[in-house]
Amino acid sequence: MAKRSSAGETDRTVASDLADDDPRLAFIYQEAVRGLTHQQTVVENMNTRAGSLIFATAFANSLLGGAALSNGLGLWDWTAVALLFGIGGLIVFMLWPYHQYAFRFDPEELLNQYVDGDRLATMSAMHRALALRIKADMAGNWRIIQRLRMALQIALLFLLLDILAWLLAIAGV
Repeated sequence: MAKRSSAGETDRTVASDLADDDPRLAFIYQEAVRGLTHQQTVVENMNTRAGSLIFATAFANSLLGGAALSNGLGLWDWTAVALLFGIGGLIVFMLWPYHQYAFRFDPEELLNQYVDGDRLATMSAMHRALALRIKADMAGNWRIIQRLRMALQIALLFLLLDILAWLLAIAGV
């Protein structure tokens, strides 16, 4: 004969299932969140560096460009102006707000998936699923960050070449 569980036993079973909280999964989830927070800091630092690049470019071009252009336009002047436009384009690429970063979860989606669904999820199951999702988000973010890092490096190289071109124009080479 099958034993029927009372409502109290069912509540205790659900409560014990929901109390299943593996500290290892909680740790892994916290580390995943820490990694995602670090990525967000990297993006903010890249934006700050782009701002510094704007200042450095403006300063160098106003200081050196004025002196170089007083002699008229030559090959090095045009080269410096072309490099200036290249730097400007790269800065716009870095700062344009079209990048699709994933640094947080949609609360409505979390509620639908873990609270309001047919089956209640344990904290361990949530930590595991969200840690894996963070990993996927970090991979997507990293592709964007790599492109921005490359654009910053190219822009810095262009700035050095721009300064060199202005100096050559001033020297009359």
